Amino acid sequence: MIILIRHGQTTTNAARLLVGRSDPELTELGERQARALRPLLENVRAVWTSPLKRARATAALALPHLAPVTMESFIEVDYGTLDGQPLNVVSYEQWRQFEHDHTLAFGGGESLAALDQRVHAELDALLADESSFLHSHHEHLAIVSHMSPIKSAMVWALGVPGSVAWRMHLNNGSATTITTRQSTPALLHYNVVPPID
Repeated sequence: MIILIRHGQTTTNAARLLVGRSDPELTELGERQARALRPLLENVRAVWTSPLKRARATAALALPHLAPVTMESFIEVDYGTLDGQPLNVVSYEQWRQFEHDHTLAFGGGESLAALDQRVHAELDALLADESSFLHSHHEHLAIVSHMSPIKSAMVWALGVPGSVAWRMHLNNGSATTITTRQSTPALLHYNVVPPID
């Protein structure tokens, strides 16, 4: 199976800002969220992370015994000029445009269609490789990433249009699990948030 982990809360998440390729630190709550994931990750044998430090810090706290492999394909969407801006800087009409046009780039950065292309290519490769962790029910791969790539992976597992991602909420410090059933991707768990000490 693949366990996709959204990083713990960051300073910009706490301030309700759009966070793309900027690189904020985890908050104290974010660090606790990362440590709380450990019981869900007992059978993880390898870990991939986004190159951004919030993902790498989460991996180090949640899976301290594993050396992560950095995967550019699981970096957050590029919000362009919108990165670091308050959510309300985007008007209702603009959000509706993004929801209905998957090819529209955020702030001149990246579109969700482009994000889907890079995330789905990695998942397609794992699906094609019958020896990959995706096909194992006993040994797992953890991927520590961000909201948009994890939603993209969920869309891939379900075989539904990318616009479905707009109807899903994903918490910081959550785990989403993808497996296979008769060599077909399947979503096993979505947005599982363990209790925090």
